[in-house]
Amino acid sequence: MAASSGPAGFGGAGPSGFAFDSGLEIKTRSVEQTLLPLVSQITTLINHKDNTKKSDKTLQAIQRVGQAVNLAVGRFVKVGEAIANENWDLKEEINIACIEAKQAGETIAALTDISSLNHPESDGQITIFTDKTGVIKAARLLLSSVTKVLLLADRVVIKQIITSRNKDLKDEKKKAKMAAARAVLEKCTMMLLTASKTCLRHPNCESAHKNKEGVFDRMKVALDKVIEIVTDCKPSGETDISSVSIFTGIKEFKMNIEALLENLYFQSKENLSATLEVILERTEDFTDSAYTSHEHRERILELSTQARLELQQLLSVWIQSQSKKTKSIAEELELAVLKISHSLKELKKELHRTATQLTADLLKYHADHVVLKALKLTGVEGNLEGLAEYACKLSEQKEQLVEVCRLLRHISGTEPLEITCVHAEETFQVTGQQIISAAETLTLHPSSKIAKENLDVFCEAWESQIGDMSTLLREINDVFEGRRGEKYGYLSLPKPMKNNANLKSLKPDKPDSEEQAKIAKLGLKLGLLTSDVNCEIKKWEDQENEIVRNGRNMSSMAYSLYLFTRGEGPLKTSQDLIHQLEVFAEEGLKLASSVQVFLKQLKDDDKLMLLLEINKLIPLCHQLQTVTKTPLQNQVFLKVDKCITKTRSMMAILVQLLSLCYKLLKKLQMENNRWVSVTNKDSVDGKT
Repeated sequence: MAASSGPAGFGGAGPSGFAFDSGLEIKTRSVEQTLLPLVSQITTLINHKDNTKKSDKTLQAIQRVGQAVNLAVGRFVKVGEAIANENWDLKEEINIACIEAKQAGETIAALTDISSLNHPESDGQITIFTDKTGVIKAARLLLSSVTKVLLLADRVVIKQIITSRNKDLKDEKKKAKMAAARAVLEKCTMMLLTASKTCLRHPNCESAHKNKEGVFDRMKVALDKVIEIVTDCKPSGETDISSVSIFTGIKEFKMNIEALLENLYFQSKENLSATLEVILERTEDFTDSAYTSHEHRERILELSTQARLELQQLLSVWIQSQSKKTKSIAEELELAVLKISHSLKELKKELHRTATQLTADLLKYHADHVVLKALKLTGVEGNLEGLAEYACKLSEQKEQLVEVCRLLRHISGTEPLEITCVHAEETFQVTGQQIISAAETLTLHPSSKIAKENLDVFCEAWESQIGDMSTLLREINDVFEGRRGEKYGYLSLPKPMKNNANLKSLKPDKPDSEEQAKIAKLGLKLGLLTSDVNCEIKKWEDQENEIVRNGRNMSSMAYSLYLFTRGEGPLKTSQDLIHQLEVFAEEGLKLASSVQVFLKQLKDDDKLMLLLEINKLIPLCHQLQTVTKTPLQNQVFLKVDKCITKTRSMMAILVQLLSLCYKLLKKLQMENNRWVSVTNKDSVDGKT
């Protein structure tokens, strides 16, 4: 910001009679805004009139402003020094700037100490009236040093952001948290648009304002989470969600008891008992739930009792083994560990069965969205009694879904899926209330088009989350059955909308019945190919192999495309579909690269078949990328038809590639083993 001319670099052009010194480098608006209150106070001091009579009231006001500036600088310096102590690379620069700011603040306080100026004994005292230039110089130094501290603090934050961004690439938990926060922000942006329009159209409507405030509150929470992830700072008193997961607790408990076989003094008796009790207390979320069946409740209680008894047996044997270190005691201890491990495994199975069965039943029951349709109808009819009835039903449905999300979190098996369960729970909790307030607004203003559009947006968010729950349930089952590990991508993780998405693109595209039948037929074939790929993947012993990983990712994405053809799953619009296809094509090219790396280990005779399949796959990937980038215009069905056809062809090649790679890998391993065996035999013969 350029300064205008004036005494010692101040004064002049601005409406306040004060401008920044040309020596200050204020390049960001955030720094400028932070300095404005300080600038305002200094302006008050400098712009006073010298020729006016100095009443006691004027003198006291000037002194108060000077003291306020000094106190504010003192607080600012303390914060700056704290930042310096935590960032050694910038400590010297920040401390120098803080010292300058402190000196300038003290100078201003001294020059404005004019409470006794009208008294005779104050003659000769240097004040703002006798040394205005001194105040201006101190003010220039103060603003300069404060600006330096602010800019250095900005560098600290930027460094934290860059560091966090690099860490997020590896930390699955942070990636999941960021995905959830980003999805909330992007979806809330659309909600905020219609909610704000509704408020403008109906400024005196309390429910409309409540609706808009709900969106703002959720965005604020999401922003706080982003800041927490970026700065790696957790609010005080907040606990990690993994600490409330039953499956995580069981996993840690089993590790502790198994460690006793190696080190008898690894844990204390009290710690083991307390850990198990915490786990079993958390199972009360299942047994206390009104939605858990009597059979499941009884079985969970029975297994909990059994686990307690077997822990007592383990502790008894463990105490004996500390004094009698015999082989029989060691075997007894090992058997006791196996027994309690088995009981906990059975408990996990029962909890998993309870939560997944309840979720599946609930999703099936609410699949037709009867309550949402009824709320829309009562709204356009202006039926307040109907609104009260269906708002109550939606609240009951919300409580059921929230309860299910809490149970699923306990049995999710991985941290990213736990975070997805928490995200789903929060979405149902908040969106349920927002739908009711939006419906209330429409009921009060039944002819309002914007109120109807606003209700539609919130209902679509609810329906979308219901669809995402189906994918989440499938992935939790995959983890439990060992088909998916921590390192694999999850389709159920919250996904942001496309940047160019508008309100209309949120609404699902509806082809006619003939087109829909054709897409469903293509999708069915795609679903069958997905099963073939999964069968091939199961054959591999090394599930961490790059080829297997690429194949699994392609299979998961193809399955979501199959669900799309049935009107189910996480993909709701043509935009969602196109984005998924782009990622699918990229994954196909990654698979081709992984196979080419594997080719280098093979003999020339074995390479030919693989090369033929790769040479089919790569062009299909490029063709799919080209089709996805073609503008939609009015040919949505043709584009979807082409994309799914090419996807199906790629999946057929994937089946062949996985089968060939598996056979050639086995052949390669056998040849390597034979070579090692012959080499060992030759060396033995040589010694003889």
